[in-house]
Amino acid sequence: MAASDIHETIRDVFGTASPEFAQHKHLSILAGSVWIGIDDEERVAATERGRGKTITILRGLIDRLKEKREEISSGGVSAPSTYFDRLNLHPRLLEVSRDLFLNGHHWEAVFAASKTLVNYVKERSGHHDLDGAPLMRAVFSKNKPMLVFNACSNQTELDEQEGMMHLFEGAVLGIRNPGGHAFPEGPEQRAIEYLSLLSLLAYRVQEAKR
Repeated sequence: MAASDIHETIRDVFGTASPEFAQHKHLSILAGSVWIGIDDEERVAATERGRGKTITILRGLIDRLKEKREEISSGGVSAPSTYFDRLNLHPRLLEVSRDLFLNGHHWEAVFAASKTLVNYVKERSGHHDLDGAPLMRAVFSKNKPMLVFNACSNQTELDEQEGMMHLFEGAVLGIRNPGGHAFPEGPEQRAIEYLSLLSLLAYRVQEAKR
């Protein structure tokens, strides 16, 4: 019932042709993709997670309405703002994923961002002879790394370096490689989460030292 009320409110306030309605018309307060057969405890936990996600979305929509009110009050015209633009994705990833995502091709946007991340690692490291997981292991290994996130002068820093290497390796094996064949379908929110992870890694590449 609450989800239905939210859908109707977004439709009435923003209109059926708005990006806000397109982004959230399938919003569900119950978080997760499999709901049949779960026990009461799992359903309560899923509802709590979904409630937090829904509150975040509603706050974003309220902020958007406040911006519109300020624009109208001041008589000024500013560039249109979308929830996607609020993610503050790394510029390299934003360039290749924004139009795809806003046109409804969410997983194509994720795949494009993952390929760009790999190419960015090659560019920053100068290591163009490898690709995929072998590239990440060679560039970020704690043993003679090509790009470092710290001084690698003690065990804590070495652990961070190795951990980041595994994150980059996982991004290739779990996101880019499946995307080259048949990327799994899923909710828009999951695509946003993937893009946010890839963006974080891109910012870390930018900050890393050779």
